[in-house]
Amino acid sequence: MTAPALSIVIPVYNGAQTIEALVAALQALAVPGGHEIVLVNDGSPDNSLEICRGLVARTSVPITLVDLARNFGEHNAVMAGLREARGAHIITMDDDLQNPPSEVLRLLEHAQRGGADVVYAKPLEKHHAGWRNLGSRFTNRIADLVLDKPKGLYLSSFRCISAFAAQQAIAYEGPFPYVDGLLLQVTQRIDSLAVEHLPRPHGHSNYTLRRLIRLWLNMFVNFSVMPLRLSTVTGIGLSILGMVGAAWAAVSALFLEKTPPGWASLTVAVMLLSGVQLLILGLVGEYLGRLYLTVNRRPQTVVRTVSRSEAVPSSQRRNAGGTIRRV
Repeated sequence: MTAPALSIVIPVYNGAQTIEALVAALQALAVPGGHEIVLVNDGSPDNSLEICRGLVARTSVPITLVDLARNFGEHNAVMAGLREARGAHIITMDDDLQNPPSEVLRLLEHAQRGGADVVYAKPLEKHHAGWRNLGSRFTNRIADLVLDKPKGLYLSSFRCISAFAAQQAIAYEGPFPYVDGLLLQVTQRIDSLAVEHLPRPHGHSNYTLRRLIRLWLNMFVNFSVMPLRLSTVTGIGLSILGMVGAAWAAVSALFLEKTPPGWASLTVAVMLLSGVQLLILGLVGEYLGRLYLTVNRRPQTVVRTVSRSEAVPSSQRRNAGGTIRRV
């Protein structure tokens, strides 16, 4: 079967109110070379799965529906969708209608014209809660430090990926994927495009503070050893500070008439050093725990079924129907 020019991968979680309108708008796009839609139901507790099945039954463009056995998280779901995508370019987007479907063609044309492997959509104005915007800025600043990211590049879930970059990224076999980190490891041909960002028409964001922290840890711990290096530098710095304090205490005791009592400063120092030690131990434990789960082959996703709106040759069927996907 001839591969389409574009695949649109959409992780679906609690998207019952928006996914039908989003797919209808995407089906109406006139994409030169054709396009397909890949929906990944990420264990939605609402009736998103039933709605997606209805879309597969009556679609006007090819649709692939991947049903995961439980909720694995956005980036895990995107990885499952990338494995089913057949397009020369792949656009990933959320199911909340905040990314206008009309911007899909602009994003694709920009990638085709510039030859970039990845094009990130940069919102002209983000319509998220204030704490979400603050968290996004913090995450991007940390990404500047721990990832080989072009300075100033805004990382977003609305992105266009070449088939080459996607194939390299899905080779990752760990249970804690961070799609942007994988793409930045694959290529430096990265660009961005300013796009419109709309207010959320229904409900609220599925990203809680806990989910954002978990995503931040995936980036901070899984794709860099910088946290361990920071721990080493912190330990060295505190050791030097301790030696300076010891020298000052010795000089005070030998040459000054009155030595300070020091109980308050001693207590503060002990608490500070104990807190830093526990922080470093926790960081090392996080690395070891993730290594343990990876060695024990914790699955990245478990695919229950894969449904398609058209017949696809068996050579192109990858891990359909109740298969445990351990990558």
